[in-house]
Amino acid sequence: MNKTSISDASSRPMQMHLPQPRGLVVVLCLLGLMAFLPLVATPYLLLLMIPFFGYGIALLGFNLLFGTTGLLSFGHALFLGVGAYMAAVMTSRLGIQNFEMILLAAVLVAAVISVLIGLLCVRYTKIFFGMLTLAFGMLFHSFLFKFYDLTGGDQGMRIGRPTLLGMDYTGTKTEFLAGPFYYYSLVLFALIAVVMWRIVRSPFGLHLRAIRENADKAAYVGVSVFRMRLAAFVISGVTGAIGGAVLGVVVGLADPEIAFWTQSGNLVFMAVLGGSSTFVGPVIGSLVFVLLQDWVMSVSEYWRLVMGTILILLVMFLPQGLCAAVVGLFNRKPGGQ
Repeated sequence: MNKTSISDASSRPMQMHLPQPRGLVVVLCLLGLMAFLPLVATPYLLLLMIPFFGYGIALLGFNLLFGTTGLLSFGHALFLGVGAYMAAVMTSRLGIQNFEMILLAAVLVAAVISVLIGLLCVRYTKIFFGMLTLAFGMLFHSFLFKFYDLTGGDQGMRIGRPTLLGMDYTGTKTEFLAGPFYYYSLVLFALIAVVMWRIVRSPFGLHLRAIRENADKAAYVGVSVFRMRLAAFVISGVTGAIGGAVLGVVVGLADPEIAFWTQSGNLVFMAVLGGSSTFVGPVIGSLVFVLLQDWVMSVSEYWRLVMGTILILLVMFLPQGLCAAVVGLFNRKPGGQ
């Protein structure tokens, strides 16, 4: 055997373990197409896509906790609220318009809150974890709703127009959102997608998947289950706050309803809709959810009933989500074999 064949043979096992970045490629291709959307789409559609960016960013972290680690949070909208209210406090109370500073403040506050909550919650799994996160989410919503002097109560807090990369924009709000802020959110989404892909495919992500499959066996081979779960919870909280800041700027108001349990249900709906077993699934789920909700609300006042029916049908006929169903369809062998 010559040196070339020896080199080839020794490199094959390493190649087998390299991750195939198909999920990341799909996300980046989708965002790349959306970079050209302002050339052909109406401002209304562009304004509809920015919530998709916000939800998509939040779901990348949410699925690290849910799909990768196996912990289902029913109170994750808490972190959307943290991001939105930090944007409101920074712009309206402190007079800081720089969006990079807003994101940094949201990340720091969300990290502290997620550590404090996670220290208790990640000790439990399954329904116990879900109920604890739901309880903390409802406590946060009650705080936002009741402490009027601090949070504005049911009227919320206004979010001023931020500056992007130190540059101010003097056009109308629609022009700002459909122009500079649209592209800023798109690039932010792409960067976070790359970071989350590296996290999921890193040894840390492998440990999380091992914990999801069998926490006792993972602990037996030396994996620190508690610390890994806590780290996943903190990362998911931070990305949720970033997504909440993006959503808050679009609405222009930080409202207690952004932290209500129904928003947490929407996040779960999106993850299940696209397929939490894949990296790209929650992203596709958030896009489909935003478009579907907008369409259903335009044709029926009973849109919640329609969305609930869709979720029931999805669980019954496509339990793995849209992406898993498409992958299964393409992987099906001819002749049903």
